Amino acid sequence: MKALALALLLSLPVPKLTPPANLNLAPAQQPARKKGGRWYFAATGHAVYCYGPVMTLPQPDGLLKVATFCRGDQPMVPLKD
Repeated sequence: MKALALALLLSLPVPKLTPPANLNLAPAQQPARKKGGRWYFAATGHAVYCYGPVMTLPQPDGLLKVATFCRGDQPMVPLKD
């Protein structure tokens, strides 16, 4: 019985492993990162990281400084002076 099982096992075809055709050794490109971000102190008392410029917006009671394009999909965050 063992001889039959061994003969059956040895009669099976052996697949040949071939290396991939296009072997690219260059490092994978990483997605573009936003550069030039900076930490600011928001009017709410929290620190926020923003990528855009600081702008001064006119308000009925004076001027308001805001940081633009902040992390967390916030277009503008009022800053504490």
